[in-house]
Amino acid sequence: MNYKKKLFLGLFLGFTLFFLFSQALSLEKKEDTFRALKLFSQIFRLVEENYVTEINPKDLILGAIEGMLTSLDPHSSLMKPEEFKELEIETKGSFTGIGIEITIKDDVITVVAPIEDTPAWKAGIRPGDKILKIDEKSTKGMKITEAVKLLRGPKGTKVKITILRNDKDISEITLIRDVIPIRSVRAKVLETGYAYVRISQFQEKTREELVSALKQLEKETPLKGIILDLRNNPGGLLSSAVEVSDEFLENGTIVSIRGKSKANQMEFKAQPNPPDRKHRYPIVILINHGSASAAEIVTGALKDHKRALVLGEKSFGKGSVQTVIPIEDNYAVRLTTALYYTPNDVTIHKQGIQPDIELPSSDLPSKRNGKQDREAVFENRTSRFFSTPEEDFQVKMALNILKNIKNITQLKY
Repeated sequence: MNYKKKLFLGLFLGFTLFFLFSQALSLEKKEDTFRALKLFSQIFRLVEENYVTEINPKDLILGAIEGMLTSLDPHSSLMKPEEFKELEIETKGSFTGIGIEITIKDDVITVVAPIEDTPAWKAGIRPGDKILKIDEKSTKGMKITEAVKLLRGPKGTKVKITILRNDKDISEITLIRDVIPIRSVRAKVLETGYAYVRISQFQEKTREELVSALKQLEKETPLKGIILDLRNNPGGLLSSAVEVSDEFLENGTIVSIRGKSKANQMEFKAQPNPPDRKHRYPIVILINHGSASAAEIVTGALKDHKRALVLGEKSFGKGSVQTVIPIEDNYAVRLTTALYYTPNDVTIHKQGIQPDIELPSSDLPSKRNGKQDREAVFENRTSRFFSTPEEDFQVKMALNILKNIKNITQLKY
């Protein structure tokens, strides 16, 4: 037998064995699934026939579905019709509550960030605060959807939360629920040539608000640079993050998402802006531990393309994609389907974005001439910033960097 025949026979046998092995694995997987479904059926029937009180079979099935989804990760869940409706309202209108984005971290309900100008923000809730109780109900083992339901309520009503801060300080905070605003962009000129732009969350109209704000700023002064403040921005819509990134980029990848199915393998590219929206000036982005999800997408895109310098603290690290899939009877499934990757192919999930210049809030001066420095109040006021950007220590630092940007780094703009 010559070499070619031996090679052909070897390859044929190899492919045959691989096919048979994969088929065996597939068959074994199907058998495992069948056994599991049979077990579920047996337990369902056992509970239905023997449980101490009468139960609704639909409630049993919905509970099983919820358990299946929440066992995957903290962000996957079954959304009841009212929850699905609230999600749609959140991205388009307003809702009433206390104004925080939450997740489950280390099996505990944890604050990602407070939303600006909300009761939680004004009460000094911080990113990383662990919520132990809502009113008198323990959050141990609680799902995010249940926590959100307890935290929301009619305007003017009270809710008490017990928080654990830095794993040592426990305190109770009573909040009065209010309408949570969705205006996401605020901007102002700091001094001639330099402006401050704050994006508090990424919603449907964020790009529209940003374009309008930038046009107004550019009318007021010929811009030499802007500070883009994404601190305590808990994220929002992926589409909005892509649009905001695109506003400052002319080409290249903004973000890619990768999941199991082809439908969840996507890459978003920047498109050239019209001549009146070229924004040819440097950017300094401010981030902290409360900058998450969509805020991290924008930061990662502008950082990797050397379009912006990033100042502050490492971001939260929420880099998974949740797809909301409507199903029967106005229910929906919120399912983690992919992970985000920055243009440099770096995953955001559980890693976060590392700033170019690290400036933790703990580095702020605490005293000057024996008196507490106003800038040090940043630390004591927790996640809230000063009433004006001019008083904010990190904004001052960013402004100083912008003025000397050519001596610090080579940004592309």
